Amino acid sequence: MNLANWLVKTAKLHPDAPALFNGATCCATYTEFARRAAAIAAHLQTELGVTKGDRVAVFLPNCTEYLETLYGIWFLGAIAVPVNGKLHEKEASWIVSDAGAKVVFTNAALDLAAEARVITTDTFQMLYKTTPMPNPVPIAHSDLVWLFYTSGTTGKPKGVMLTSANIIAMTLSYFADVDDVNKSDAALYAAPMSHGAGIYNFMHVIRAARHVVPLSGGFDADEILTLAPALQNVSMFAAPTMVRRLIDCAKTRGEDGNGIRTIVYAGGPMYLADIIEAVDVMGARFIQVLGQGECPMSITALSRDLVADRTHPNWRQRLAGVGVAQSVVSVRICDALGNENPTGEVGEICVSGTPVMAGYWQNPDATADTIVEGWLKTGDMGVMDADGFITLHDRAKDMVISGGSNIYPREVEEVLLQHPDVSEVSVVGKTDPEWGEIVVAFIVGDTIDAPALDAFCLDQIARFKRPKLYRFVSELPKNNYGKVLKTDLRQQLENED
Repeated sequence: MNLANWLVKTAKLHPDAPALFNGATCCATYTEFARRAAAIAAHLQTELGVTKGDRVAVFLPNCTEYLETLYGIWFLGAIAVPVNGKLHEKEASWIVSDAGAKVVFTNAALDLAAEARVITTDTFQMLYKTTPMPNPVPIAHSDLVWLFYTSGTTGKPKGVMLTSANIIAMTLSYFADVDDVNKSDAALYAAPMSHGAGIYNFMHVIRAARHVVPLSGGFDADEILTLAPALQNVSMFAAPTMVRRLIDCAKTRGEDGNGIRTIVYAGGPMYLADIIEAVDVMGARFIQVLGQGECPMSITALSRDLVADRTHPNWRQRLAGVGVAQSVVSVRICDALGNENPTGEVGEICVSGTPVMAGYWQNPDATADTIVEGWLKTGDMGVMDADGFITLHDRAKDMVISGGSNIYPREVEEVLLQHPDVSEVSVVGKTDPEWGEIVVAFIVGDTIDAPALDAFCLDQIARFKRPKLYRFVSELPKNNYGKVLKTDLRQQLENED
């Protein structure tokens, strides 16, 4: 099924419903939204020769034209290649080239293959004048619609091939496991639209909700807390680092997030102390999702009620985890050989189901290594309890093996973050001739020293888990999605030797 059918249907049922917003200002109804997408599709087809199955890249900052472009691409039966607008132009050029994109929408000066044509946002008014395509091009459930490139923290990014069936399953699972959407809701795109924020557009299109791009084009806590009361019923995707900044800002302003209905947090570790404080400050507005590009937003979920619950005997353990399997997947914890682990034993989180990707673009070896007998190896280490709740430990590659003992950095990070003078922390392993690896903690904080942190850790975790070294830094290196680049931290330690 062509995903553009959702937009066409909504435009027919709710033609005058406000659809696209710049800040608090509406710039298109659903009729206008659908017509613009169909006109972009027609231009791609008639002027640039784009046909079903061709790749079209979108390398733009967050803007309402981003959504119009995506639906124009799908209207034509082509494959969208969303590229994070914060990437360096060389990184974006590599992705556009690897995808073999025929056209790229961008305002940047990219070093592109000769066959790639460029469309800039200043030409959109001209595109809108093109006679629209009458109907979306029919496609099969197995046809590719979204080619998502991984963040590439450990090497060149890989193109994740997502089909129509993958997106449909993710979308319907949202309604079943994450949240409902109403016509009065407003999806706020503060995180990159090339990632989780953008892929959550579908639910809001289906329900004729509003789509809002902040005037800043990104995440600004003050702007969001000012805009939300004017919009009301705001739903947004946020990385844990964004939630932390939003909570700090709300506390400074003496506010509780009025106007925000739902914050779905994902994309990195949310520490227990942070989410407890988030609920204390802003109430029951938070929902957690575990997903990755290879199974978008569809692995597990921790509902609004469970995030806010303080009555269950295991509420802390559940809140420190990532919830239970979503309705469209099966999840199990496996050992290194792919065998399912007993309840309570740490292993790799593996998932199977309709949302799991078709594979990596032009990379069959990586696909074979990642999808084994129908199970996607996520690379995340975790443990499942008797009730099906999963607690995330770390990425498999981030686990530290010191003196033959497995140490999970997140466990150490959770402890260190409880210290009042620690604002951010990242724990990695450093090669050591005696222990194999030792634990090193990079700390962002004020007026604190290593002996104090050491004593703090020894009071709460086993001696062998505590950091052997502390590095005090002004900030942690992060990628454009807000994830801490542990690879950079390990490289920094290697350079010290």
